[in-house]
Amino acid sequence: MTPRIPAREPADFDDAARTALERFVGPDITAAYLSDDPASLHMPNVVATLMQHPALAQRWLAYNNVLLREPKLSDRERELIILRVAARTRSTYEWIQHVRIGRDAGITDAEIEAIAAGGAADSLTTVEAALVAAADELLDDYVVGDATWAVLAAHYDVQQLTELLFVAGSYTCLAMVFKSAGIELDPDLLDVNAPEL
Repeated sequence: MTPRIPAREPADFDDAARTALERFVGPDITAAYLSDDPASLHMPNVVATLMQHPALAQRWLAYNNVLLREPKLSDRERELIILRVAARTRSTYEWIQHVRIGRDAGITDAEIEAIAAGGAADSLTTVEAALVAAADELLDDYVVGDATWAVLAAHYDVQQLTELLFVAGSYTCLAMVFKSAGIELDPDLLDVNAPEL
């Protein structure tokens, strides 16, 4: 499928887009992304697509960086939620990207397959299974159910509880953007071995 919103070409970056990108990745990576050298660093299609609207991209990426770079949840916990959201929304870009990230965070292939197939794997702890259930409940009913909340609230503090809600909501929003914009897989995602959605 041809993207509905194309990834912005490096040659088309104006000052606003360059500034937004620099605030996200810094000047050195920005220079590499915008280089016309074919061997240079490839800008992820999601970033290049968001840069069609630099003001929005700059603020969204700054917000998302709090979830990724200043988290209250562990990487594994965050990725369990994102993988379940990606599986439920059938967002291929989000799914494949986070299968790779999830593996780096210690999520096993069996756990990934279980999340793709319909829920939590037997190897997940009670709390981890509640994170997966919370993602389902938020997608189904827009609220975490009382039983699931009780499990989560017994384990997490207020900041962690707040964050897990924002992780599920943020990645649901991103799944909608990825699918509706038609963001294509990056070259480094084409070889990721991931269960079909």
